[in-house]
Amino acid sequence: MKFHYTDTCGLFDLTIEETQKQLTPYTQHLQSVVAKQNYEHSESSINLPTDTKLEAQVKQLASEKITQKLKYVVIIGIGGSNLGTKAVYDALRGYYDQVEQTRFPRMVFLDTQHEETLSRVINLIQSLGDKEEILINAISKSGGTTETIVNLEVVFDAMKEKFQHVEDRFVITTSKDSAFQNKAHELGIATLTIPETVGGRFSVLSAVGLFPLLAVGINIDLLRQGATEMRNLCVDGDLKTNPAALSATILYLHNKEGKNIHDSFFFAPQLESLGKWYRQLTGESIGKEGKGITPTASVGSNDLHSVVQLYLGGPKDKITSFVYPIHSSEGQVWIPQQPVFGIVQGIAKKQVSAVMKAIIEGVKIAYKKRERPYVLIEIEEIGEKELGAFLQFKMIEMMYLGRLLEVNTFDQPEVELYKIETKRILQS
Repeated sequence: MKFHYTDTCGLFDLTIEETQKQLTPYTQHLQSVVAKQNYEHSESSINLPTDTKLEAQVKQLASEKITQKLKYVVIIGIGGSNLGTKAVYDALRGYYDQVEQTRFPRMVFLDTQHEETLSRVINLIQSLGDKEEILINAISKSGGTTETIVNLEVVFDAMKEKFQHVEDRFVITTSKDSAFQNKAHELGIATLTIPETVGGRFSVLSAVGLFPLLAVGINIDLLRQGATEMRNLCVDGDLKTNPAALSATILYLHNKEGKNIHDSFFFAPQLESLGKWYRQLTGESIGKEGKGITPTASVGSNDLHSVVQLYLGGPKDKITSFVYPIHSSEGQVWIPQQPVFGIVQGIAKKQVSAVMKAIIEGVKIAYKKRERPYVLIEIEEIGEKELGAFLQFKMIEMMYLGRLLEVNTFDQPEVELYKIETKRILQS
């Protein structure tokens, strides 16, 4: 992964360098967290990629639950309990589900309350001929998330109506000794635990993401390898080559200058869910005490035809991160030598990816001409290793950014307000 910054607003290297120096003590703290290889600190999610005990537990349970008959892995969770998993799955498999309808196993996500979706999942369960065709993974860090428990109750009831002894087709992922875990043990349902210090939005490389991704055949070894290599780079003391520290510094400085919107512009439609994952990471991590950066996600080239007019012609309150793969992980596709329609000039005999590259270059030039700041994040290709690196890069970036903004990156007190009120209403 390569990170580049284009200065169109006069934030000179000296200013960036001076700000980065503020992060030196925190970088040393992150280095000590890595050295300890435990979960004592709020930042301990950076140790997940090298946790061999976690890896062994996930692979052991997967060997027990994954069968040749498996067709559907149902993820019941919301927010940090499913966004990271969906980001990786959609990037590698999910975006193509509709055009690869014979490929199994595939994931189904149940997050918010939606009766129509639940009805269709019930119908899917009723259509199965064998309970081994489905595996349900319910995930809640607290163990008491209303949306998750409601969906789980409905799905569990549907499974009991269709099959006998369905407990072995469920896995519960939650905190150790939570009410959720205790009830699962009582019912004879297998469980996986989330370290207490690892918040939901930082948990994709824990059992939260690793188990279901492994269940659908995604290479979690490469995912972890990419995350490990990026982690080592992002806790390096040389802040000039530390992409997470540099990215956080740039976002912070532009925020001080009034650019309080950060748009992640993905030039690969299968990465849209990655943008939604980063949206939560940003919103919950630094949106506190009247501070914050509003995260948005755009998809190229679709959104060049929907919002780029605003981005280039509207208020100068945004900084953009362009994210795109350098190479395609699939086969090459070429435009015919003699196009039938012949309306667009200069495309004959070109590879389709060359058209996208031309679009990206055109966008960069347009942003420069309109003095709109941007960074470039180039990934080699969309694969497990690169996705693991990107996820880790962004999580550590957010730790640095929280430190610069002087907020607690790891809590989310306002989120709890709606949860308390919802439970009060349901109990009244």
